[in-house]
Amino acid sequence: MATREGSTFKRCGCRDETTGKALGVTCPQLKRKGGGWNPSHGAWAFQYELPRTTDGKRRQARRVGLATHTEAVEGLDQVKALLALASGDEDIEVQIADLIQTAPANRRPLPDLEEVRKRIGTGADVRAEVPTVAAWLTEWLDGKPDLAPGTRASYAGHINKYLVPHLGRRRLDKLQARHVEAMFTVIEEANTHILECRESDDAKVQASVRGQRAISLSTKHRIRATLRSALSDAVRRPDLPMTVNIASHVRLPSCPRVKPMVWTPDRVRQWQADGTVPGEVMVWTPEQTRTFLVHARKYRWLYAMFHLIAAKGLRRGEAVGLPWSNTRLMDGQIDIRVQVVQLAWETVTSTPKSAAGQRTITLDSDTIKALRAWRRFQLEAKLQAGKNWEDTGLVFTRDDGSGWHPAQVSDWFLRISRAAGLPPITLHGLRHGAASLALAAGTDVKVVSTELGHATTHFTQDTYQTVFPDVAKAAAEATASLLRGGPVPVRTPMS
Repeated sequence: MATREGSTFKRCGCRDETTGKALGVTCPQLKRKGGGWNPSHGAWAFQYELPRTTDGKRRQARRVGLATHTEAVEGLDQVKALLALASGDEDIEVQIADLIQTAPANRRPLPDLEEVRKRIGTGADVRAEVPTVAAWLTEWLDGKPDLAPGTRASYAGHINKYLVPHLGRRRLDKLQARHVEAMFTVIEEANTHILECRESDDAKVQASVRGQRAISLSTKHRIRATLRSALSDAVRRPDLPMTVNIASHVRLPSCPRVKPMVWTPDRVRQWQADGTVPGEVMVWTPEQTRTFLVHARKYRWLYAMFHLIAAKGLRRGEAVGLPWSNTRLMDGQIDIRVQVVQLAWETVTSTPKSAAGQRTITLDSDTIKALRAWRRFQLEAKLQAGKNWEDTGLVFTRDDGSGWHPAQVSDWFLRISRAAGLPPITLHGLRHGAASLALAAGTDVKVVSTELGHATTHFTQDTYQTVFPDVAKAAAEATASLLRGGPVPVRTPMS
C-alpha cells in the first residue's frame, strides 16, 4: 500500500492456476530461492500518494513496467522533486499533481523538472499544454485583427510556406536557433537546385523548376523577422514558458540595402549586346525618362498617371487609389491618404502602413498641366458614357470610370517601355528615378524624403544621393578644382 513517502515494488502478470486471480506482487517467481530478486521475471513499479484533487478525491502517481529497481527509485524521486517545487503553495502543488497524474494516461514520461520550475517562475499554469510552433503562429496571427492587409498577407505567406512546414511540429519552448538555421540551410539548398536546373541544357530539367523562384536573402530576413515578432509576443505571455526569443540569435548574412543603378550608355550597350541587367534595381536617366513619357502620350488613359509617378515618385498603389477629393490642383497639392494593396490578384484599399506614408506632396506646373488636361478628357469620357460610367471618384480610371488594377498598370508600363526601345526597369523603378532626379536637381534631402513618404532622411540620402554619374562627376570636379586653387564649379540643376 502506498504511503506519503511512496514505495517501489515488483510485480508480474502471472495468475493462480486454481482461482485465476492475478498474483501480482505475491508471485513466488519474483524472487530466487536465496531471497534475491529474479531479474528475468516481472517488472518494477513505483507509487506515490499525490495531493488530493480540487474536489477532495484521493489519487496516486503510479507507474509500472519498469525494467530495473533503479528506474523505479528514480521515478519516485522525480515525483517527490516535482511536488517539492510548489514550496508549500497548495494551488501549485495541485497543478503539479494534475500534471503528474495525466502523464501515464497519455503515455508520456514524467514532466521535466527544469521545465516545471521555469513555468512556475513565469507564473504559468503548469498544467497547460505548451503549443507547437504551428499552433502558436496561428494563434498569434489570429490575435492581430488590426494588421494592414498587406502585412497580414506577408506574415501568412512566411508562416504557411516556410515556418510551419519546417518548424511547425516542434513544441514552442523546445525551438532552438539551430532549428531555424537548419530551415534556412534547406531553403538555400532548394535555391541551388532551382538555379542549377535553370542552367541545364535538358529542357525537361528546366521545366521541372518552371514557376519556382529562388528565395532572396532579403526574403530570408523577412521570414526571420516574422518569427521574431511572433516569439516576442510569446515571451511576453505569462502562461508560456518562454524567456528568450531564439529568433534574435539566428545567424543570417547581412543584407545590405539594394541601391538603384542608372542605365548609363555603357550599360545600355552591354544590355543590347547580351541582355545583361547589371543591378537588381535599375533607373533611367532623365533623357530616357523623357523618351518614355513622350511615347506614353499615345496612351491617354495612362499618361497622366505615369507622368505623376515619374515626377513625384508616388507608389503604384498610391497612384491607383488616388481620389479627386484628395487632389487640389488650384493649390498644386495632393494628399496621400489611401492606397490600393494587391493580395495575390485581389485588391484592398487601405491607408499607408506608416505615419510617414500619409503625407502631402507639392506639384510642379508641368504635372498640374498634365493632370488638368487629363481631368478634361476624363469628364468628356464620362459625359459620353452616361449611365455606363462607374463613378469611383478616382483620379486615374479606365474608359468606363472603373479603377485600374495595380498589376494591369505595371503590365502597361512594361509594354510602353519596350515599345519605346528603352532598357528594362520596373514601374517602381520610375519612383526610384523620381527620387534620384529630385536630389540630382539640388532639392533638399528632407523635402525629398518627406514627399516620398520615407521615415528618415538617412534612408533617402543613402539610397539615392549618388545614382546619377553626372552628379558624382560634378562633385569630383569640384574637389579637384579646390586642389588646383581654381574656382569651384557651379552646380546647376539637371534638366
